[in-house]
Amino acid sequence: MNRALGVVAVMAVIATGCASRGTVKRLASEVSQLRSDLTDTRAAQEAAGREIGRTQSELEALDARTRELGPRVRATAEEVARLAEQVRAAGEAIRRTRAALDALPAPAAPAAEPARAPRVGGPAQAYAAALATFRAREHGQAVIDFLDFIAKYPKHALAGNAQYWIGEAYYVQRDYRQALLEFQKVFELGAGKIPDALVKIGLCYWSLRDPKRARQTWQKVVREYPGTEAARIARVQLRTRAARTR
Repeated sequence: MNRALGVVAVMAVIATGCASRGTVKRLASEVSQLRSDLTDTRAAQEAAGREIGRTQSELEALDARTRELGPRVRATAEEVARLAEQVRAAGEAIRRTRAALDALPAPAAPAAEPARAPRVGGPAQAYAAALATFRAREHGQAVIDFLDFIAKYPKHALAGNAQYWIGEAYYVQRDYRQALLEFQKVFELGAGKIPDALVKIGLCYWSLRDPKRARQTWQKVVREYPGTEAARIARVQLRTRAARTR
């Protein structure tokens, strides 16, 4: 600012005809320096303007990206919360099922199991141990043991018996739909327990308020397995249920 005032003053001196040659030369130098400073200042301002524009563009792009990701982040958080709730509900259902299995009462014994001499460490001993656990009212553990037996010995003669007792475990806790499914699996594993399983399938249908299918199942036992203990029980069920519906 002082330099500019000096230039103006010198120019004023020149205008009045009082300036010397040295003064004019110094004035010209200062004017040239001012022009150079002005050019540098303009260049700096332009560079700053370009940097501000670039920064503004980056901020706008970042803001747009943030707006775009916002719904995805919220959706992900909601999905995580939903999955956490499902895990919690599944854990609670497992806990209730285990508690119900542990509290199962002893079921009425069906047809007597054939006496077999278990071999030490063999499938017969594993089956006998699982059955003993079941009859000790440790039904949850017994179901696990029977499932393990079937997994290890799917072709064994006692595999159908093991599956029958799994169905029995669900039946005594009044889970008739699951019991129905488990009793039906007996058909795939062996013929020995099929008549007994059919009797229980009929009872499941009756408990599920499907008396027609219950009677059809018991009639099948009488027709296809006459002379068996299961057929005798099926006849009793048919007579008893018929009397109750009169």
